[in-house]
Amino acid sequence: MRFFANDIQEKYVMSSDGKYLGVVDNLVADTRSGKVLHLLVVPSEEVDIRKFRMDSEQRLVLPFKKVKSIKDVVIMGPLD
Repeated sequence: MRFFANDIQEKYVMSSDGKYLGVVDNLVADTRSGKVLHLLVVPSEEVDIRKFRMDSEQRLVLPFKKVKSIKDVVIMGPLD
């Protein structure tokens, strides 16, 4: 999957079961390979942040390998 970082920023992030998780703020990439490792997502108010890994700016750290689709929204696969 190829895309520019600007293409994914500010997209809504949904879980595979239809729950709104938040909005993509940024991403973390491996500088050597260029592979995206994580999405940094500003969580929605409905999200129980205790269930997720968080960064120092209180953003959800979601593994990019769990992304199922990037179109109008980002669809995540199961995050268990």
